[in-house]
Amino acid sequence: MESKRQQKMASLLQQELAAVLQRDLPHLFNGGLAPGISTVRVTPDLGQARVYLSLLLSTDADARLAAVQDNVKEIRHALAKRIRKTARVVPELIFFHDDSAAYAAHMDQVLSTLHIPAESKEVDETEKPKLPKLFNSKGE
Repeated sequence: MESKRQQKMASLLQQELAAVLQRDLPHLFNGGLAPGISTVRVTPDLGQARVYLSLLLSTDADARLAAVQDNVKEIRHALAKRIRKTARVVPELIFFHDDSAAYAAHMDQVLSTLHIPAESKEVDETEKPKLPKLFNSKGE
């Protein structure tokens, strides 16, 4: 469980990184749409931040993630300019691809193809499961 301090820092980083990627450094994506930031997780010492990028609308998600990872230094510097009065130290940024939405769509597709028969409301006495006897006839 994250502390309030970690949660505040993660929230700040999520907002400011989104602004950095969309406004300050759009040239990193060659005129394309900047990736969204789905989650930020910060270590207890606030030294590292794991940033999960949502790359749903892009066909070349791996190339866009590589572009972000290649420019981590520039992104961190732009982030430092934005949060210099709020945070004492800018954490090391580690970017990951967040594929949870694609996984959810896949699971929805799998579940929709399942055939689940409807449950009958009437249960015959012969179909009821028989419970094992725990005691003998004397009650022991």
